[in-house]
Amino acid sequence: MTTTEIAQGLVDLCKNGQFDQAIKDYYSDNIVSVEAMGEHATMTGINAVLGKAQWFHDTMEVHSSEVSGPYVNGNLFAVRFTLDATNKETGQRSTMDEVALYTVEGDKIVHEAFLYAA
Repeated sequence: MTTTEIAQGLVDLCKNGQFDQAIKDYYSDNIVSVEAMGEHATMTGINAVLGKAQWFHDTMEVHSSEVSGPYVNGNLFAVRFTLDATNKETGQRSTMDEVALYTVEGDKIVHEAFLYAA
């Protein structure tokens, strides 16, 4: 698969709310995921990333999401995610606006980094 095919496949699944399936279909077993903040900002391995996704599902109620892109350049692509979500513990509702930058090697995503507005 080309980077464009992987990118479009990931975006299509995410637009349909199938974020976990996108991870399972397109991420390398050795994926490195980097968040801009948090106690465990860098995670390595598919199980760690799936665990992070489970934590998010357990912690946040997503009211709506918007997925824009992909924007492709060589073996890199970016996707913009905008989520309207409520923290289940605190009840605080917020809009999350982030861009994810992905690196593809072979037929899999090997690195993702999330960027947030300053």
